[in-house]
Amino acid sequence: MNSKQTPSSDSDYPAPPNPPHPSQRRPRGFASASSPPPPTNRREREKEKERTKLRERHRRAITSRMLSGLRQHGNFPLPARADMNDVLAALAREAGWVVEADGTTYRPASLGHTVAVQPPISASNNQLVNFAVKSAESPISSSSLRSCPVTKAQDVHTPLMPVEVEDGLSSASLDSVVAGGNAKRMKYVNADPTMESLDHVAHDQISTLHEDHFIGTEYINVFATLPMGIINNYCELIDPEAVKQELRQLKALNVDGVVVYCWWGIVEGWAPRKYDWSGYNDLFMILKEFHFKFQIMLAFHDYGGNGLNGSMEMPISLPKWVLEIGKENPDIFFTDREGRRNTECLSWGIDRERVLNGRTGLEVCFDFMRSFRMEFDALFEEGTIYAIEIGMGASGELRYPSFPHKFGWIYPGIGEFQCYDRYMQQNLRNAAKLRGHAIWGRGPDSAGYYNSRPHEAEFFCDKGEYDNYYGRFFLKWYTGYLINHTDQLLSLTRLVFEGIQLVVKIPSIYWWYKSASHAAELTAGFYNPINRDGYAPILEVLSRHGVTVKIMYCGPHSQDDGEACADSGGLFWQVMRSGQDLGLTIAAEASLSCHDSDMYDRIVDMAKARCDPDHRHLAFFTYLQSPHIFMEQRDDLQLTELGKFIRCMHGDATQF
Repeated sequence: MNSKQTPSSDSDYPAPPNPPHPSQRRPRGFASASSPPPPTNRREREKEKERTKLRERHRRAITSRMLSGLRQHGNFPLPARADMNDVLAALAREAGWVVEADGTTYRPASLGHTVAVQPPISASNNQLVNFAVKSAESPISSSSLRSCPVTKAQDVHTPLMPVEVEDGLSSASLDSVVAGGNAKRMKYVNADPTMESLDHVAHDQISTLHEDHFIGTEYINVFATLPMGIINNYCELIDPEAVKQELRQLKALNVDGVVVYCWWGIVEGWAPRKYDWSGYNDLFMILKEFHFKFQIMLAFHDYGGNGLNGSMEMPISLPKWVLEIGKENPDIFFTDREGRRNTECLSWGIDRERVLNGRTGLEVCFDFMRSFRMEFDALFEEGTIYAIEIGMGASGELRYPSFPHKFGWIYPGIGEFQCYDRYMQQNLRNAAKLRGHAIWGRGPDSAGYYNSRPHEAEFFCDKGEYDNYYGRFFLKWYTGYLINHTDQLLSLTRLVFEGIQLVVKIPSIYWWYKSASHAAELTAGFYNPINRDGYAPILEVLSRHGVTVKIMYCGPHSQDDGEACADSGGLFWQVMRSGQDLGLTIAAEASLSCHDSDMYDRIVDMAKARCDPDHRHLAFFTYLQSPHIFMEQRDDLQLTELGKFIRCMHGDATQF
């Protein structure tokens, strides 16, 4: 009889032995304090992989800030993509050591006596070796870092390249893992030292405005902007004597020139192709008497002055005949999602549409510029006109009119997309069909309202639509429209003002700059979220046309930084360094009138970055006059501070 028995159940089988756990590598460095448990499945492994990437980026951000401190406050000539070997070599050279190309490091024997230093003991060598070291206090101290002179860079400075975050790694995950919001500010892995915001520099690190510190430095032209309403709607110069009085004061302060706004809505205000330059002729004759340089701003937008208290600030609209056309065809203006028409400037959707009495939007701009060139050709021949600034969009800046006060926008609202006129909508539908997704031919449905916050709108919030396939398609199309308009208008401008310096103004949309989506910049046309450099493609077009970039400078803003995630200094340095890396000439304009010494200090430090080893500086600076300047007198303290500021910008010893 067979004694072999069949198991009656699964429990009768012997349990298989537990598989041996693979040996785990002991975590080191920062990871040793809080290393995560080993992943147990594929989903956990993917999460751990993502966290590892973020920890590495966080480590690189710390390294970047260390490098920034050494460059900015220690004047170490570190290359743009420096690693720790470069840091160690720079520190060793500063201490007097010799570091060769292959890494061999030694101390010149002639610079100090020798002391016995014991090297690692080996089987073949257990003797003491003498190394030459200097018996003196190390020069690397906090005081020496601040006082050491700028030295010539020893390494080649390569241009900064924006680092794209992988598509599988969302911007939201960056914010959730890195504590303290460090990831929100990590625009470049190897950040330039000047990318640090001036608003976050300690007050004792900002140089006090001493005139003798700037004697012999680069000469930077200073221009004063004349009030917008100096010419009335009938193209007549208002109060020439008041103009002369103000110009005498500016001349006494050694201001180099003035900025004059030439308004399309005034010169061609009443009939198409009927240009009246009489008021500007009178103004330019007065300016020539004072030997001022001219900067001309050709303004194709409106100006919403209030005209209160008898001031010269008055509203200036687009030409009356354009507004009449707009009543029949309101799609010539920018339009928001609710169908509200913004008459601040013409929509870029009509750049090639003959809807303005047989002319396109680009053609009316071209005709206006050509009329100006023919009227004042003598000033060009004399060299009196220093530069021509082209109004590219809202407020004369290169942007969409995404945050209009007339529609109730209040800081720090994110604004709204301005692409809902029928011409831009048709272009969007065509682009979506070419992309193979016709359903994408529409604007975002969940982008909030003018005064929304990013977290209140599904499109801009963490893990929002702005970073999915549709969002990326739409934002590339939206900013592409801005770039295409810029390219076409500058091509025509070059035909009119050949050989003349052209200027384009870049806005300072600094609120929500520290957030992941940069919502306010997105609605204004700058595709600049945390994982993308949205200014480089625009600056490349400006570089191709040889344009001078004028960046709006806001200084330390008084608004609540925490609530609005604002960083005006960080945005300014990003645009300026991106432009300089492309070889562009950079200038700046104060966005607000300034009368205090602290603001002047910051402007000079920004204009003449003395810690920059390449000694780059601004081409010129535009000082914004108060709109009521002819109605009020500056006190002596304001004039003293302004005069000191101008002397520091000039750096001319003869003025001291």
